[in-house]
Amino acid sequence: MKSPVTSAPPVPPPAPVGETPAPPLPDTRRRPPVRAWLQPAVIALALAAAFIGCYIGLQRDPQPHHVPIAVAGRELADRMSGALGDTIEVHPAANAAAARRALERHEVSAALGEGPGGRLHLEVAGAYGPSTTSAVKSLVGAYAQGAGRQVTTQDVVPLTRYDARGLAGFYLAFGVTLAGFVLAQNALGLAGLLRLRHRFWLLSGVSAAVGTVAAVLAGPVLGAVPAPIVPLAFTLTLLAAAAAFATKLLGTYLGPVGVPAATLLLLTVGNSTSGAAISADLLPPAAHAVSALLPPGAAVRAITDLSYFEGAHVTGPLVTLAAWAMTAALLVGLRPRLRRTAAAS
Repeated sequence: MKSPVTSAPPVPPPAPVGETPAPPLPDTRRRPPVRAWLQPAVIALALAAAFIGCYIGLQRDPQPHHVPIAVAGRELADRMSGALGDTIEVHPAANAAAARRALERHEVSAALGEGPGGRLHLEVAGAYGPSTTSAVKSLVGAYAQGAGRQVTTQDVVPLTRYDARGLAGFYLAFGVTLAGFVLAQNALGLAGLLRLRHRFWLLSGVSAAVGTVAAVLAGPVLGAVPAPIVPLAFTLTLLAAAAAFATKLLGTYLGPVGVPAATLLLLTVGNSTSGAAISADLLPPAAHAVSALLPPGAAVRAITDLSYFEGAHVTGPLVTLAAWAMTAALLVGLRPRLRRTAAAS
């Protein structure tokens, strides 16, 4: 009786002289390691939970925390502070004109004064977004109802016509952050084709192009972001570079987990806490603390400031964006030296 013949795995034909031999065919009879199944599954579930938790969780019950309001007159300021507690942060002003100037300089979220007959006059800035405006109106309305007084409201810094919901800054920052993220993700795959300095030029040059195109589209073309075009393009270039180099950094140091980590940090936490969809004054304390420190939050503040407040407080956000881009680029550039040092030790 003949023994059964066992078929051998296919052997690739020999490569012609001068050519690189083809890689061996994988042995399909081996069971893949558990990690090959577990890692992508855990990452996908974690990102889904984080995205839903951040965006829906932060929006389901926003509460005001220390909303800054300029109040004309010490007596009214004391009464407002005593009635509304830590939901507002009262900034006493000498008179109604001073309170309004504080609002127009982006120092407070609203200005309150007293008019004829004891009527309260509330001035708001629609440029802060509907969530802040609605919260301020509700707070002042609750105080007025309890005090038996009437309130008139005026929007002194309204949103532009083509951004009625106040979300253009959010979508602009989200789109540029996403572009920087995708740019770096592709650059990570080019490590075997481009030298490090060439990848740096790629990230820097494309970031500038993304910032310029985004500024032109959102500003002159669509009319939704009324910021001066050059400062806006510079801000968005810094945002794209910060997102690109931060993603490149995480991918370089963390390997396959780096890109999901960048997704979590920039696209999930960064954008959900940026203060555009929901004002930073309505975010929980932890989210409020990181809002201005992450690139999307810094960019949203710069876009709003350039668009409606003549760039009164734009320096801080720009420094934050530049620090992210430069620090990440420096650490990526140091990686080869660190590897050589570790190999020599």
